[in-house]
Amino acid sequence: MKKLLALAMVGAFAVVATPVLAQNAQQERMKVCNTQAAGKKGDERKKFMSECLSAEKVSQQEKMKACNTKAGDRNGDERKAFMSQCLKG
Repeated sequence: MKKLLALAMVGAFAVVATPVLAQNAQQERMKVCNTQAAGKKGDERKKFMSECLSAEKVSQQEKMKACNTKAGDRNGDERKAFMSQCLKG
């Protein structure tokens, strides 16, 4: 019973923490794009921000694909550590 309760608590934490982490990444992208958009106004700014934010997502997806390929047949903690290091670089 205690194991079930512990698993439920861990699961609840994961559900709560995941959106927070994603929100922080989105906020960082917004900061970078806002800085780069300095001086642009109106439709020009909207278009730039849209392209900038889309480009960031694509590059992250490409990075994830490349790291997955490089990870090969690693499993468990070894794979986690590798993916973490790979995505940072």
